[in-house]
Amino acid sequence: MAEKVRRRIIVSGRVQGVYFRDSLRMAAKEGGVSGWVRNLPDRRVEAVLEGELEAVLQVIEWSRRGPPAARVEGVEVTEEFFAGEFHDFEIHYGFK
Repeated sequence: MAEKVRRRIIVSGRVQGVYFRDSLRMAAKEGGVSGWVRNLPDRRVEAVLEGELEAVLQVIEWSRRGPPAARVEGVEVTEEFFAGEFHDFEIHYGFK
């Protein structure tokens, strides 16, 4: 059985208003990764990713590029304990 992990990422740059959240949701779902993504009030995007290690790493790698209109300047990755609390990947609306 593959190792299950959880990572929180904060993506900075031009990542709001460029379909970053929906594109990240689609990339996560394609890889079988669950969790959520949301905009932050400081124009960054935050996401929590849970799934098999390789799939989560692929989504993180995707987030370093983002969709075509994005201009990613940085991705902060934090390891967290896998909780298995998500069954899908959702976009959260509103700010923290």
